Amino acid sequence: MKIQKQLINFIVLVVITVAVLYFSLKDHFREIIHEILNLNPLWFILAIFLALGYWLFKSIEFCIATRRFKKEFTFREAIRMTLSTSFFNAITPFATGGQPFQIYMLKKSGLKLTDSTNVIIENFIVYQIALVLLGSVAIISNFFCRFYKEAILLRNLVTLGFFINTVVVIGLFLIAFNPKFNRWVSNTVIHLLAKMHFVKDEKKKKSEFEEYISQFHKGAKLLLTNKKQFAFAIGLNLIALTAQYLIPVVLLYSMGDYTSFDGFLSVTTSAYVMLIGSFVPIPGGTGGLEYGFLAFFGNFITGSKLNAIMLLWRGLTYYFGLIVGGIAFNMKGKN
Repeated sequence: MKIQKQLINFIVLVVITVAVLYFSLKDHFREIIHEILNLNPLWFILAIFLALGYWLFKSIEFCIATRRFKKEFTFREAIRMTLSTSFFNAITPFATGGQPFQIYMLKKSGLKLTDSTNVIIENFIVYQIALVLLGSVAIISNFFCRFYKEAILLRNLVTLGFFINTVVVIGLFLIAFNPKFNRWVSNTVIHLLAKMHFVKDEKKKKSEFEEYISQFHKGAKLLLTNKKQFAFAIGLNLIALTAQYLIPVVLLYSMGDYTSFDGFLSVTTSAYVMLIGSFVPIPGGTGGLEYGFLAFFGNFITGSKLNAIMLLWRGLTYYFGLIVGGIAFNMKGKN
């Protein structure tokens, strides 16, 4: 059943990718290929380093978070985990495959299930906070400067994306730091599942959940006791996202255009694009992210250059990670 589900995800991903390539190339095929083949290699190499920098800073943050529970956890393990996670995120809707994989691998490496979960929750919380902070900067900047043409659909998509990500952050804090909320979840959800005969022993399941939540809250409190580390983790995610958000302007420079938009517009516009892509229910946000990129960056550049940058940006921020992540995941063979 799981194999069939992954196969369907893969087929959907391939079909939509082919459709995106077709619509991106059909009107300006020769011009787009010309732009790509005539890139300044030094600027393009810098764009690759920015993509690698995203993984580097994510790995540093992951390594620091894990070492609170396992001091001998190596940076090499953190890099492999980060790259492999990008692969699982890339092939699952809403990027939901990465966290279960991380929990499984951390548990396999010797961490308790509660400690593994704490690492992943902390990692996800600080990432979501960084995402919302950059999204807030983008929305506030556009409110005062009006960088983008008014489009009701785009405005609604961005608003919805920002709302969803903000709710996710609030929900994570409720789960991590509010025992009453978790008890309510325990009593309500487990009772409902028992009524539906999905849970056989309601009392035992509630007791297990309470024990799990108790251990989970200890980890959450530990996170709050070291506010500097928490802030540092958010900072590392901000740096990682900023590196990724700067890729479009570096690709623009690689085509010899140094005036259409600058680094600040690249970051704010990319933040807008990611707000749209965060709720597209297709592996990698395929289709939604490309549409958002063309719509928002289309305020500054048009034609073959816009499509060429979009294809290169997508290749570096998604397909590059999918390929490298797949290789990293398979590096240890049967293990």
